[in-house]
Amino acid sequence: MKKLLFILIPILILLILGAFFYSLYQISHPTAEIKGHKFNLLVAKSDKDKQIGLSKYNNLAQDKGMVFVFEKPGIYPFWMKDMKFPIDIIFIRETLNPSGISQNKIVTIYKNLPINNLTIYSPTQEADKVLEINANLSDKYGFNLGDTVTFKNLK
Repeated sequence: MKKLLFILIPILILLILGAFFYSLYQISHPTAEIKGHKFNLLVAKSDKDKQIGLSKYNNLAQDKGMVFVFEKPGIYPFWMKDMKFPIDIIFIRETLNPSGISQNKIVTIYKNLPINNLTIYSPTQEADKVLEINANLSDKYGFNLGDTVTFKNLK
């Protein structure tokens, strides 16, 4: 019985610690949610991060994405240079709704963009955020222009 307790107590402690640290990660990790679909985000903060984007990765989990946050709305062009997998690019603009509450709305979506492509993709109207996710997820989840994007822990 003592041997069993000697084994079970450390396992229990590890499980409790794991749950605690996982909850901290979930609370502080940046996410985006569109139509009930949540994406854990990589955040491109520096100009260099924004230039490289996802091109340094070989693939991306289905529940992950990369967000690019800009100081003010504008026409920010993107391309697929050096990309190793296809993606959807979603341009987003923060606006005020009629009640004066800030909301992030999809203004342009480019779907299933081919890899290592030098075509320039720009939004049809000014945007202040760009979300990159795996190709075809926009269609799979039915994302449309005007859909609300809820960001958490971007700062």
